[in-house]
Amino acid sequence: MPNDIRLHFKSMKLAFLFFVLIAVAESFTVFVDVLAGVILFGIILLATLIIPAVKNNYQQSRLVLSLSLVPLVRIISLSMPLAGLSQIWWFPIMYLPLFLAALALMYMLGLRFGDIGFKLRPVTANILIALSGIALGFIEYSILQPEPLIEQLTWQSGLLAGLILFVTTGLVEEVIFRGVMQRTAIEYFGWRGIFYTSLIFAVLHLGFLSAADVIFVFFAGLYFAWAALKTGSLTGVIIAHGATNTVLFVIAPFMF
Repeated sequence: MPNDIRLHFKSMKLAFLFFVLIAVAESFTVFVDVLAGVILFGIILLATLIIPAVKNNYQQSRLVLSLSLVPLVRIISLSMPLAGLSQIWWFPIMYLPLFLAALALMYMLGLRFGDIGFKLRPVTANILIALSGIALGFIEYSILQPEPLIEQLTWQSGLLAGLILFVTTGLVEEVIFRGVMQRTAIEYFGWRGIFYTSLIFAVLHLGFLSAADVIFVFFAGLYFAWAALKTGSLTGVIIAHGATNTVLFVIAPFMF
C-alpha cells in the first residue's frame, strides 16, 4: 500500500477513535459514574489539544482541535454551580463559556463568521428550514414528553424561555456543531463529514435515556448539517434548532 494511502487510513482511524472515546465517556457519565465520565472527558480534552501540537497533518489537526469543544460541552454542563437556580437559567450560565470557547477556537483555526455560515441568504430556503424546527419539536416531544422548563406558560415567560433557548441551544450549539466542527470535518472527510458530526451530536443526547431520541437526534442533526452545507448558511438551522427546543421544552408540555 502506498505511504500516502497508509497515512490517510491512519488519520481516519484517529478521527473514529475520538468518536469512540467520546461515546464511551458519555456512556460512563450517564450509566456508570458522573465523576468517571468527567475524568474521561478531561483526558479527551487534553488529547485534542496535545495531538495537533505533535502531529504534522494540517487537516487532521484542525479536525482534532475542533473536537475539543465536545468534552468542554460536557465538562462545563456538569461542573457549573447550578443548584437552586430555575432550570431555564442553567442554559445561559452553561452556554456563555462554551460560546467564548468556540470564538477562541475560531480564531485559532483562522475562521470568520462568514466562513462558518453567518449569512442571511438564501432567504426563502432559510425561512423554510427555520419553520421545520416547529415540526421537529413536536416530533421529539412525542418521544421524550419532558417536563416544561417553566412553571406556567404566559407570553412573558414563554418569550423569555424561547429567547434563551434560541440563543443557547440554537446559536451556540449550531456554531459548535454545524459551524466550526462541520467545517473541519468536511475539510477532512469531504461532504461525508456531516455524518461524523451528526453521530457525535447524537451521542451527547444519551442522557435523555431514550434510544429512540438518540436516533431522532442523529437524523435531525444530519438534516441540519445537510441544510447548512446545501445553503452555505447557518441562519435557518440556528432558528430551526431554537424552535425545536422551544416547542419541546416550553410549548408542547402545556398542550398535551
